[in-house]
Amino acid sequence: MKVILQKVKKASVSVDGKIVGEIDKGYCLLVGVHKESTEADAKYLAKKIVEARLFEDENEKLNLGLKDVNGSILSVSQFTLYADTKKGKRPSFTNAASAEEANELYNKFNEYLREEGIKVETGIFQTMMEVNIINDGPVTIIYEKLSLGN
Repeated sequence: MKVILQKVKKASVSVDGKIVGEIDKGYCLLVGVHKESTEADAKYLAKKIVEARLFEDENEKLNLGLKDVNGSILSVSQFTLYADTKKGKRPSFTNAASAEEANELYNKFNEYLREEGIKVETGIFQTMMEVNIINDGPVTIIYEKLSLGN
């Protein structure tokens, strides 16, 4: 499982011109599910992201976490994170989980975030979405966990 985290001042996701998820201060997460991703990977990443200290304290050091600043998460599924661009001009997506498996694990990941006490907004799985963000920093972190049978 791979998550691209962007610290944001605001973020929203729209489908067909209608906002379906919106947050103020927090993280916009682009979430990709690998065909070998597990529920344990989802749980690990949710905890890791919630505990990340990516907000500035009074000394401008990244010492504060999402809970410290009453932040929220906008979580957007994105199978293209597992694009393979090694051959040809068109990416291959054979490493991405099937839609059914990805949706199930993506929803579990969001549940784990909520269990940590975080407000989580989402897009709509397997639709064309427009994501609007106002970066803060910018701070962009890539998290990845892939158990591969372990």
